[in-house]
Amino acid sequence: MSQGAAGNPTVAMIEAAFAHHGLHWRYVNMEITPADLGAAVRGAKAMGFRGFNCSLPHKVAVIEHLDGLGESASVMGAVNCVVRRDDKLIGENTDGKGFLKSLETVTDPRGKSVVLFGAGGASRAIAVELGLAGVRKITVVNRSEARGSELVELLRTKLNLDAELVIWTGDHAVPEGSDIVINGTSIGLYDGDARLAVDTATLTPDMVVADVIFSPPRTRLLRDAGSRGCKTLDGLGMLVNQGIVGVQFWTGIEPDAEVMRKALEKALGL
Repeated sequence: MSQGAAGNPTVAMIEAAFAHHGLHWRYVNMEITPADLGAAVRGAKAMGFRGFNCSLPHKVAVIEHLDGLGESASVMGAVNCVVRRDDKLIGENTDGKGFLKSLETVTDPRGKSVVLFGAGGASRAIAVELGLAGVRKITVVNRSEARGSELVELLRTKLNLDAELVIWTGDHAVPEGSDIVINGTSIGLYDGDARLAVDTATLTPDMVVADVIFSPPRTRLLRDAGSRGCKTLDGLGMLVNQGIVGVQFWTGIEPDAEVMRKALEKALGL
């Protein structure tokens, strides 16, 4: 029930997984109006759908039409993946799960101090999953005080997490002792020269620097961080792992990550 153009890279990636594992399944892109959302969910349930993804503007509105929520979806109040469990449709959120799965390939987040740029949907999902994974502290760096404060309050009250807000003005200096630095904004999407306002001189080799941007995979932030000796993590891995988590939820199998990444890269023209 995503709203997007035909030829969506996610469609290509997930259908490649189905084909590779010999599943006679289809992942079909459908456009649903807000007025028809409830009827669409009831229809999916009646027709035996194993699940579906849900994109804007439906991520919050869909909740009232579901039978329950997974832990992280409940905390963040947003759903992007619905899974049939017995006769119930349960809302999950794979945005943060995909990032966490990707992050765990380079570091264990437990006990770490995180600097997160942005407080929008992607940042919110990532922050919740990191909180559930046991990070020590999250510093949210955001230009809007209202939105940043809302995310920090959520992390403090629902996850009992050490979280603080820093208003983003000028080039942000990453504090000494930070372990993981994440760009959760859209800065750099389809623009390899776009610059995140961060003081790169404060990035040190003991830090992991991650970007949610998937195209181009090597953003300016990651190139700058790499030149400073940091471990880097691109957004393509997050997108692939979102797909992997979704396929696992729906089918119960562990899909081939390489097959899915190759299909995604081809669809994106990378």
